[in-house]
Amino acid sequence: MISTLGTRDNTTADDAHYGYVPKEGVAILFLGLYGLSTILHVGQAVWFRTWWLLPTAALCGIGELLGWSGRLWSSISPLANTPFTIQISTIIIAPTPLLAASFIILSRVIQRLGTSYSWLTPKWYTMLFLPCDIIALVVQGVGGGIASSANTLAGANQGANIMLGGIAFQFVVIIVFSTLAISFFERYLRDRPVRADSSARGVLTPRLKLMLGALAFSTTTLFIRSVYRIIELSGGWNGRVIHTEVYFNVLDGGMVTLAIYTLNFAHPGLLLTPRAESLKNEIELESRADSREGVDTHTG
Repeated sequence: MISTLGTRDNTTADDAHYGYVPKEGVAILFLGLYGLSTILHVGQAVWFRTWWLLPTAALCGIGELLGWSGRLWSSISPLANTPFTIQISTIIIAPTPLLAASFIILSRVIQRLGTSYSWLTPKWYTMLFLPCDIIALVVQGVGGGIASSANTLAGANQGANIMLGGIAFQFVVIIVFSTLAISFFERYLRDRPVRADSSARGVLTPRLKLMLGALAFSTTTLFIRSVYRIIELSGGWNGRVIHTEVYFNVLDGGMVTLAIYTLNFAHPGLLLTPRAESLKNEIELESRADSREGVDTHTG
C-alpha cells in the first residue's frame, strides 16, 4: 500500500502496514517450526509413500514459510510493500491444503471402518470437499492480492471483504465436514448403518482411534483459526483485532502450527497403513493352519 521503505529505527507502529511492527523473534520461531514440520512431512511422505501429503500438508508448510519470511522481512523494513504483499497473500491461504488432507484422511478411515455408516461414500468426500477447498483457496488468494496491492484504504478493505468471503465459505465447509464425521463415528459406535451395502464393519484398532483423535484435534485448531480470521477481517483494515499482533501469533500461527504437527506425530502413513495388522493376521492364520495340520497328522 505504501511504497516507502522503512526500518525499525524510524518507524512507529502507526506507520506500519500492520498497525504494529512484527516481532523478529516470533517470525524466526515460526519459521523454524514450519521449516522442521515441512521437512518431516516431505521425508515421511517419501518413507510411507503417502504422496498425497506433499500437495496438502507439505504445501501448507511451504506457504507458511513464505508468509512468515515476509513477516520477518517486515520486522526489519515495516513500510516495505513486498514483504507485506507476500505475507498477506500466502498466510491467508496456506492452511487450505492442510484441510484437504483432513478430507482424505476421513475418507480412508471410512473405508477401513465401513462405508455403510457414512452419509457420503469415500469417493464423494473427495469429489465434494476438495473442489470446495480449491474455491476457498482461490477466493482468499484473490482477496489477498487485491488487499496487498491496493493504494487506498477502501481498496484494501475491499480485498479484506473478499478474503472474508473465502474464509467464511471455508468455515461452512469445516462445519459440514465435521458434522458428517461426527455422524459417521456415532453411527459406527452404535452400529446403525445409513444404508445396506457390501462393506463389512471394520475393527476400530488403537491406530485408527489415534488417527481419529488427531483428525478431530487438527480440525478443531483450523476451526478456531477460521473463527479468528472471520472476526479479524469483519473489523476492516483498521479494526482492533487485525492491529493486535498477539491475536495473530496465537490464533493463526499457533493454531496452524498445532494442526500441521499433529499430522507429523499421528502420521496417516503409519496409522492408516494396515501392513503391521496384516502381518499379524498372517502369522495367526499360519499358526492356526500348522495346528490343524498337527491335529490331522495325529488323527491319521
